[in-house]
Amino acid sequence: MELNNVTVEDSASGDAHNRAPPVGAATTTTPTHAERSKPQLLYAINDNPPWYLSIFLAFQHYLTMIGAIVSIPFILTPALCMSDEDANRGIIISTMIFVTGIVTYVQATWGVRLPIVQGGTISFLVPTLAILALPQWKCPPQAEMDAMDGDERQELWQVRMRELSGAIAVSAMVQVVLGYTGLVGKILKYVTPLTIVPTVSLVGLTLFEHAAETASKHWGIAVGTTAMLTLFSQIMSNVPVPVVAYRKGHGFEVRKFQLFRLFPVLLTIMIMWGLCGILTATDVFPPSHPSRTDVRLNVLTSAKWFYVPYPGQFGWPSVTLSGVLGMLAGVLACTVESLSYYPTVSQMSGAHSPPLHAINRGIGTEGLGTVLAGLWGAGNGTNTFGENVGAIGVTKIGSRRVIQWAALIMVLQGVIGKFGAIFILIPDSVVGGIFCVMFGMIIAFGLSTLQYVDLRSSRNLYILGLSIFFPMVLCRWMQNHPGAIDTGNETVDSTLSVLLGTTILVGGVLGCFLDNIIPGTPAERGLIEWANEMPLGDDNINDGTATDYDFPCGMDTIRSWKWTYYIPFMPTYKLQKQS
Repeated sequence: MELNNVTVEDSASGDAHNRAPPVGAATTTTPTHAERSKPQLLYAINDNPPWYLSIFLAFQHYLTMIGAIVSIPFILTPALCMSDEDANRGIIISTMIFVTGIVTYVQATWGVRLPIVQGGTISFLVPTLAILALPQWKCPPQAEMDAMDGDERQELWQVRMRELSGAIAVSAMVQVVLGYTGLVGKILKYVTPLTIVPTVSLVGLTLFEHAAETASKHWGIAVGTTAMLTLFSQIMSNVPVPVVAYRKGHGFEVRKFQLFRLFPVLLTIMIMWGLCGILTATDVFPPSHPSRTDVRLNVLTSAKWFYVPYPGQFGWPSVTLSGVLGMLAGVLACTVESLSYYPTVSQMSGAHSPPLHAINRGIGTEGLGTVLAGLWGAGNGTNTFGENVGAIGVTKIGSRRVIQWAALIMVLQGVIGKFGAIFILIPDSVVGGIFCVMFGMIIAFGLSTLQYVDLRSSRNLYILGLSIFFPMVLCRWMQNHPGAIDTGNETVDSTLSVLLGTTILVGGVLGCFLDNIIPGTPAERGLIEWANEMPLGDDNINDGTATDYDFPCGMDTIRSWKWTYYIPFMPTYKLQKQS
């Protein structure tokens, strides 16, 4: 969004940007972090826009993340053996939105305290599908499911949801421990760029079959969706749309609005959804065609107007070793991904670089959010939304207050049952076209980490090729041969099947192991540039200047208690030690 005639100096937030550069900043001709942020931000992290503007900006963040949220059930629910017409699909979406709102507020207010949005993530789908591929969780034949009554069909998917819920909640406790004990900074010293590349990239590579299956419902609509999203987000992203706005003291005036840059996914879905509606009304699509807009209309009509999600709504979670260990792959992948966003968001929002206590608290809080998502039955965990990080860079508004308002909107929308059911009506072919772009971007995000390593090194190319290709070979074979492992112990068989069938786990472990045992210089491995980008460790302590990460209240009391200086997630952590 482009707001004319407004600068940082003119706004009430001008003083918030006049900060000294961080301790130890290089004194060169290169602009410091504070100097780069000052002319770019309309509202910095601690600034509070007017409430009416905050609500508008918050709704914008909500619209940015909603596309990714609603896409997850299109892959999750078929694997749960849930029919397309099941009204509970809307409840699952509402639950995701509801939990997202709660976790986002806690994270922005008491967690890492950066303006980030938490929500469901594709990274959890990879281990989820590996778990549901076990013989005991595979869906029965369609004829057998059609013969079931309503209660039997409901129990069919709910028992699988309880298995996922327990796996998500228990595995997330590892993230809670990593964060709140401060172990995350120690462990990630061994998580190198050549560990991150296969871990993140394999998320998108593993899900290509699901994108193909969904898009194949109508390739014309799917390809049109991908083409339109490319047009809006890449070709027309800098094309402003004139809008009439009212400004106090100036009256009505025409301003430029970056519509295509802010809402490319939303515009694409609405246009292609509308096109499918026209083809439905004119009967170009025959009855029961998967791209018709009325094929799942009963989901909307049967959904409740108001429904408050609650823990154990689908039954109390069940816990198995295979499920927990398998889901741990998604937890670790999300931890690495979120950590890569923290320095970026701090710079984009005009904040100091996050000290170690804020990073610890952020990861711990994200883990708590995933525990809540598991207990609530969201079928997924929580992670930092990259789309909303990009929205901060586009709008130049990094206010924490805006994200808090967005969290409130999410909670309210999560209890409106009809709202969640609406998104189930989006034709599968439209979602398939979005998947082609979304999964491709996840692959690209993982590969972008290669910028830190020396790609002329045969050592690095060997590790990269093996850690990406071998998991795809092994995991595909494991999923196609579910009974291949037979140790005589069902628990061991299931555990090994899930672990060896989860590509991001096999690829991440293989990349990490090879990169740490095969000789290579720090520069060759990309460790020097990576350390500059991700300063994690005892050298990244709180020197007393990063007050952006202080709690919103009670700081005087916390500072008066000397024992809080030794708690890894307290704002006073190691305050007495100078770097």
